[in-house]
Amino acid sequence: MDLHEYQGKQILEQHGVSVPLGVTTEDTEGIIDSINNLINQSGSETVAIKAQIQAGGRGKGGGIQIANGAEDAIGKARSLLGSTLITPQTGSEGETVHRVLIEQNMYYAGENPVEEFYISILMDRITGTNIIMYSREGGVEIEKVAAETPEKIFKEWINPSVGIQHFQSRKIAFNLGLSGEAFKSMTRFIISLFKAYEAIDASLIEINPVIKTSDNKIFAADAKVKIDDSALYKHPEIASYNEITASDPLEAEAAKYGLNFVKLTGNVGCMVNGAGLAMATMDMIKLAGGNPANFLDVGGKANPETIEAGFLLIAKSSNVSLILVNIFGGIVRCDRIAEGIANACKSMGSVNIPIIVRLQGTNANEGRQILENAGLKVISADTLQDASDAVQQVLKR
Repeated sequence: MDLHEYQGKQILEQHGVSVPLGVTTEDTEGIIDSINNLINQSGSETVAIKAQIQAGGRGKGGGIQIANGAEDAIGKARSLLGSTLITPQTGSEGETVHRVLIEQNMYYAGENPVEEFYISILMDRITGTNIIMYSREGGVEIEKVAAETPEKIFKEWINPSVGIQHFQSRKIAFNLGLSGEAFKSMTRFIISLFKAYEAIDASLIEINPVIKTSDNKIFAADAKVKIDDSALYKHPEIASYNEITASDPLEAEAAKYGLNFVKLTGNVGCMVNGAGLAMATMDMIKLAGGNPANFLDVGGKANPETIEAGFLLIAKSSNVSLILVNIFGGIVRCDRIAEGIANACKSMGSVNIPIIVRLQGTNANEGRQILENAGLKVISADTLQDASDAVQQVLKR
C-alpha cells in the first residue's frame, strides 16, 4: 500500500524521524491560525504548499509552491485543491488534488548552506537482506543519477539477524561528506529511519531529499512510504489510511472487497482468477488488438458478492467497451462467478457493453446455466483461443 507524503511523515515522526512542521487540509477554511502558528514555530515567513498526490514530479507540474505568509499560503492552497495536476508520472489525464500539505520551508537562508541528499531503504531480493541506498545527489531524479553516474550511489546492506549497527550509520554519514553536528544528526536520522522501516513492515521508504538545514539539522523533506500489503493486518491504524490513500477511487473501493484491482487505460475490462492467468489474459487481449482496461484478480475465495462488486467496478470505467471474464475454476466455483455476474447485471438495469465469458473447471456447466437462465446476452468461449477470437471480432465491429 502506497502512502501519501503527509501520512508517511506522520508515521515516521512517531518513530523518531525528524520531519518538518506541517498542516494538512482538504479545505482552506479556518486554518489561518494553524498556518500562523506554523510560521511562528518555524521562524520563517515562507512555507511550502505541497499537493498530496502519489505521482512523482510534483514540482515540475506546479504541485509544490512557496508562499510568503499565511494569506499567500491559503491562496496557493486554494488554487491547488480540486485542480488536476499533470506531472511526468501521471500521464496526460493527471491526478486530482484532494489535499495539500502546508509545511515549514526548510530552505530559508542561514549561516551554513542547505544541502540535499537521497536515502532509501528496501529489500535486496538477490541477497535476501535489507539495503540502504544513499547519495549526495538528492533532490534530483535518482534514476538519472544511477544511469549516468552510478558511482555516486552508495549501498549499505543490513544483516537481518542483527539489524542496523552504529558503525553503519556513521559510515553513511561519512560518505555523505558530513562532519560535526550534521554528522551526529545524520547518524541518528539513519538509525531512526531504519527502525521505522522494520517496525511498520515497509517494503520501501524513500526520502528525496533529505535536508541538512543551515543549522546542521537533518530532516525528511519528502517521504515515499510503501507498506507490505501482507503485513497490514498487524497495523490496523495504517490499514485505515487505505481509502484516502488510493489515487484512484475504483482501486480504493476494490480494496474494501479484498480485490486485487489496478486501473489501466485500455478498452477491454478483465475479470480473472489467479495473477498468472490474469497476466496471460492481458497479453491475449493485446494480441487480439485490444488494450487491457484493468488488472483484476478475484482470487480463490471469491463469492457472488465480491464478483458482483468487481464486475461493477469494471463497468464503471468510462473507457471500457468490452468485458472479458476468464475463469478457471479450481478453488473458486464457476457457479459463484456466474451468480455474481448475473447480480451485477441485474443491479445495473441494462448492460450495453458486450460481455465475453469463459468458464472452465469446477461447476462450469452450472455457471453457464445460471447466465442463460438470467437472460444475459453473453458471448460464450470454451478455450483461450475462442476468447481471443471473440475479443477480436467484437473490437472490429
